Amino acid sequence: MALRKSAELFAIVFLVAAAAIPTSVSLASESASTAAAPDRMRDVEFSYQSEITGIDPRAQVLEVWIPLPRKDKFQSISGFALQSPLHLEKINKDGDGNSIAYLKATAPFAASIPISFSFKLHRVEQSANLVQAQAGTEPADGDMAKFLHANRLVPTDGKITQVSATVGHTATSPYDQARAIYDYVVATMKYDKTGTGWGRGDAIYACDIKKGNCTDFHSLLIAIARSRGIPARFTIGFPLGPSGSGQIPGYHCWAEFYAGGQWVPVDASEASKHPERRNYYFGHLDADRVAFTQGRDLIMNPPQHGAPLNFLIYPYVEIDGSPMPQKQVKNVWHYSDVRTTN
Repeated sequence: MALRKSAELFAIVFLVAAAAIPTSVSLASESASTAAAPDRMRDVEFSYQSEITGIDPRAQVLEVWIPLPRKDKFQSISGFALQSPLHLEKINKDGDGNSIAYLKATAPFAASIPISFSFKLHRVEQSANLVQAQAGTEPADGDMAKFLHANRLVPTDGKITQVSATVGHTATSPYDQARAIYDYVVATMKYDKTGTGWGRGDAIYACDIKKGNCTDFHSLLIAIARSRGIPARFTIGFPLGPSGSGQIPGYHCWAEFYAGGQWVPVDASEASKHPERRNYYFGHLDADRVAFTQGRDLIMNPPQHGAPLNFLIYPYVEIDGSPMPQKQVKNVWHYSDVRTTN
């Protein structure tokens, strides 16, 4: 009898305890709600240091194009200063609106040539009005053609069309289609920088291998969007580490699609690495980044002699009209938070 009462008491306690435990979905939601909130604003000092090495002693003309940080409503730049023994010819904007410093010099050259610049960055969270984006209005703020056509590594036909046919429904609004594309990329791709072929922003590579870095994630997303007639564009810059200061290991990129009369930002690769922010990174970008250039297949101003650039985030160097191997340009980037007073 005592055993029976004990068993009944255990059953009651178990049922009460079980009722208090959320489902797995609820647990996931709770985990997401208690995760650290994304940074909404950052103020940092940023330094970009490069060194050109291994110059052929027979070389006569050296030309360098260096991307500069963007200025827009999400980030402001102040205190910009550039130092180099090379002559700064001009700072121009290219056809994509990117600011580029053009430096040029003639022989003789030193064994290594340093170029550096620094600036203060004020960056705020980038967000879109998702209610407005769902309105489904047609693009109305200028020519969208360049955000719809293919790039060398971002085709809009063939395999991309085949993949697109398996993602969501084309009869829905651009916003709903973009969300389906985003969810597909996040679910299908794995952030993995092993092996070869990753990091070029090759949409077909992403289709076949289903892994890569941020360029591969967003090239696939942009390719599928454009194949459906949804304008999409590519932005590249650098990530900012945790509060404090530190060295930045390399670039970071993201994408935007056009819906409801506005550009809606997405960061599929960060969503893959941080599943608790999957919804956040559709329509929002945290302030832990600095944007430099937009676009692919870029033509410099003045034009380079070589082929259009896949994208521009590191210095592009030509010696006597021929591209210098990237391995001969050493780069280091640092950030340091700036304490602000209100």
